[in-house]
Amino acid sequence: MIATRERDRGGAVKKSKQKVPEHLIYEILDGKPIHYKGYRDVLSGAKRFSEIMGSSALQSFIVAYFQRILFRELDEELYTVLSSETGLHLDKRTNLAGDVLIFDNKVLPVEAIDEFYANVPPKVVIEVDIAADPEDIDNDAYVFKKTEKLLRFGVEKVIWITTKAKKVMVATPDADWQVKDWHKDIEVMNGIMFNVGEYLTKKGSPHA
Repeated sequence: MIATRERDRGGAVKKSKQKVPEHLIYEILDGKPIHYKGYRDVLSGAKRFSEIMGSSALQSFIVAYFQRILFRELDEELYTVLSSETGLHLDKRTNLAGDVLIFDNKVLPVEAIDEFYANVPPKVVIEVDIAADPEDIDNDAYVFKKTEKLLRFGVEKVIWITTKAKKVMVATPDADWQVKDWHKDIEVMNGIMFNVGEYLTKKGSPHA
């Protein structure tokens, strides 16, 4: 629900609530809806939903970079890579989404892949920037809370890429979370490395 203002017959300002359509909800975190960034512009008619739900070209470019690495290096008989904001059902109060998820096929066999959210933990979750509206939850609080929820769910590693800061955060359950420059070599898993800054530089991107 989102608060709006209107006047009663006496001229006093009162608050009313406008129901937010479900398609504007990005995730549910501990029972609280987290909306897509910019959803208020959709409610006001300033933008269409399609204008706020998509990733930027840079975000998609980085996601595609990870996909190429993982499809090339991982044995598909052992692992499945899912992307495009794949849904994760953690519990009855939490549904999350991820840019790139790596599953062990023993945990998520092909017969368990259906039209519903996955309800088992990936080995690795990779996120590129934040799609959540900052008015629902502060960006830093969102990153920390979501990361903690994923690790408690059983995810072995959470990787966040932030394109503005050009940083990579790596979180695991048994070690201090690390923040590194994105020009550093960083391991995804099983010795598979990535270097976002180096890749963008090689491609001639001005955002490297």
